[in-house]
Formats: sequence, C-alpha cells, structure tokens
Amino acid sequence: MASDYRFSTFEISVPSLPPAIVISDPKNVEHVLKNEQLFIKGTFFRSRSWDLFGNGIINADGDLWRIQRKAGLRFFSNANLKIFLDEALPPILDDTERFLDGAVNSKETVDMQEVFLELTTRLMGKMAYDMDMPASLPFSKAFDLASGAIGDRFQNPFWKIKEFVLGATLRRAFLEVKRFGNDIVSSTVAKRQTSREGMTSFTKAENPLQNNLINSLLDHIPDHQVVADAAMNYLSAGRDTTAQSLTWTLYLLLRHPEHQEALIRELATAFPSVSRSSSLRTVTYNNVQPAELPYTHSVFSETLRLCPPVPFELKECVAPTTFPDGTWLPKGSVVIWVPWAMGRSHRIWGDDSEQFRPERWLNAAGSINLQKSAFEFPVFNGGPRICLGKKLAELLAVAVLARLTWRYEITEVIAKKLRDCGSGGERKSQNSLTLPMEDGLPVKVSRRWPAASETTIGGGCNT
Repeated sequence: MASDYRFSTFEISVPSLPPAIVISDPKNVEHVLKNEQLFIKGTFFRSRSWDLFGNGIINADGDLWRIQRKAGLRFFSNANLKIFLDEALPPILDDTERFLDGAVNSKETVDMQEVFLELTTRLMGKMAYDMDMPASLPFSKAFDLASGAIGDRFQNPFWKIKEFVLGATLRRAFLEVKRFGNDIVSSTVAKRQTSREGMTSFTKAENPLQNNLINSLLDHIPDHQVVADAAMNYLSAGRDTTAQSLTWTLYLLLRHPEHQEALIRELATAFPSVSRSSSLRTVTYNNVQPAELPYTHSVFSETLRLCPPVPFELKECVAPTTFPDGTWLPKGSVVIWVPWAMGRSHRIWGDDSEQFRPERWLNAAGSINLQKSAFEFPVFNGGPRICLGKKLAELLAVAVLARLTWRYEITEVIAKKLRDCGSGGERKSQNSLTLPMEDGLPVKVSRRWPAASETTIGGGCNT
C-alpha cells in the first residue's frame, strides 16, 4: 500500500534497460534535484520523449535548458501574473460561465475535465502566443494521444516493436504537434516582421503582455525549430497540468462535500458584498493570494499532494554517486522518484496521509502554516529546475475554483461501469506522462443560488 511507502530505495532490473533505482527519502530526492550537472534528463528519457518534446525545456540539459528557462523567467514575472489574473482570465471565465449556464438550462451532462482544458488552453494561447487557441483544435487530440504513447514507452521495453507495427496513427499525431508548433513560430515571426516594416508595435489592448512567451523565446533563441519545441513544451506544462489538477480538485470536493461547504463559507467571508445570484467577478490577483483565501489554497495543495499532475520523475546520472542513505549508483543509471507515492507517505504526512484533509495545511488561526520542502513535496520539482509556473498555477486554480464553486452546484454523474468496476467507484488516471482523469469528470450543473435572489451575504453562508 502507498501508506507503507517508507524511505527505502528499490532497485529495478529490466533486461535491455540501464540499471535503475526508485528513491523515496526526501534527502535522496534533494541530492538529485540540487545536483543538476550530475543528474540530467539523459538518453533514457530523451530517446522516449524526443518525438513529442524535441529540444524543448522538458528534454533539455545544459545551455539549451538555461536559455529556455531565461526566456520563461521573463514571461512568468509578477507583473505578467497580475495581467494573467486581472485582464486575460476574466473574459475566458465569463465564457466558461456562459457555457455552464447553458448546461444548467439544457440539463445536459458536461465533462469538467474538458471544460478546464478549454479554459487553460485558451488562456495559454492568448497570453503565451497571442493566439485564439480553443482546445478543439486537432493539435489538442494529437497531443493527448502522443502523451499517452510516451507514457507507455517508459513502461514497455518493447515499445519500438509495438509502434513499428501499430504506430501509424501515433506518427500522424507527432507530425500534427510539430506542425502546430512550427505554425506558432512562423505566425509570430510574420507579425514581428510586419511590425518592424510598418514601424508599429502591438498595443496593450491587442496583447497586454509586452513580453509574451513566444516573443521572449524568439528574442533568446535563434533556431526556430528549438523555439517551436520550446513553445510546445511550455504549452503542455501550462495547460495540461493545471486543467488536470483542477479536475482532481473538483472531484475531491464533490466526494467530500464538507470541504466544499467550508470553501464556500470562506468565499462568503472574503467577498461579503457579492450577492448570491452574482458571478464572483471581483476575484483578482490581489484577493486570491494565500493570505486572503487560505482554505481554498489548502484545498488545492491537498489535491496536489494526493494527485500530483506529474506522478513520477526520472533522471540519469553522468558519474558514479553515493546517495545520503548510502546507496551507490554507477554512471548511466536511472533514478526515479514518485510524487504520487511520496504524497501518501506516513513518515512525511502522518498516519492520515491517505485522507483528503485540507486543514493539515492550516494553523489554529486558519492561516497557511504547513511548510514542506520541495524534496518532501516535489510536485513542482525543486532546486535549479523548480517549476517556473508554480505561482501562476496556484493563483489560477484558486481563482477558477472560487468563481465556479460560488456560482454552481455541481453533481458528479457516476456511470454504472464505474460503480461496478471493483474500485469502490473511485475514478482513476489514464496512462500518460501527466495525470488526466480516465473518461473525464461528467457532471450535472445547477445554479447554487436562485437567479432571482439578490440577497447580499454579510460574512456568513448557510449551506
């Protein structure tokens, strides 16, 4: 069981593959994450993920990684995060609410995983690439197929044979992803050329980010194919992981309604002037900070603990090394750590580690208090490669949860197949590099407050 997952180090031996170990001691994880020149992505990872990620930041090491990270740092500045939350997100959330209002009226079932993916794809498309990018584009389905196949490559030592025989659809998916990345670059290059020739610049109304991601990448990287790879890597990190985390957060709230009620009470206290029938459009960068909405943040953190969007990580060592627990590893070995399992460790999280309990992140006064190191809670990686989008992901998730849980009563639709599958009706993830929910999250939606009511809430909420 995951709850018995101790700080042991396990050896994995598979014919035709390099020697590998699985680590779980945070000190061992720290040894890997802090020594980026000793532990790299390496040929084992890149040979399996190359068709999807190419020379992008997910695959890159050394100078190629550093230059892409530098470009990303400029994009994920605090000034840009404020624009994300205050200018770009509200109209997209308005569209999301209009779609859900339609589902309220039609009483149709909607898949919230698709809803969240549409939201994050459009947001990243606008802010990172200055594009209208709905999730319905062929690229999106191609990427999902490719990501699942890459995940299978890490589990199946005979993946080359399988894809040689059955891989025609997969090869088309890889080509579609590459085509889309190249289109993003060529479109931006054309816009930049037109701007220079006409001696004009994009106005803030057209693109509120003066340094959007694609322009930052083009400013730092002369090779347009590397820029295209980097663009696809950042898009994957920005849309897939956040949408999936929102899906699992909503799912856990639906399965634990007492925590959803506590979240609603916090919103009612934080926004006392918002009427029950209104949308929570007063959500901004400033008022979704942890100090303002600590319980909502704790709900998201607790979800990331139990359902990390990247459930496993691996690196390859370029020289012999000895870990803090005494384990010696030869050059060329692979090191794996599993945030999904570490999030359930009794030694890190206590005897209730398998329970969804957001309160563990709060002190007696209700403020965020529990601080775990990046090596105990490696959801956002750690060391020099700590996730650039950590703060954006947290604030975006809290803003979306606040608006949608305030406005809608959401009820999970549990199909007979799920009830009878022998897992107690618990939903599971599908095979992928990340953690998409298998078959999505089908729900029915209704308005939480009657639309005709204009009652103003003054600090409390009767649920």
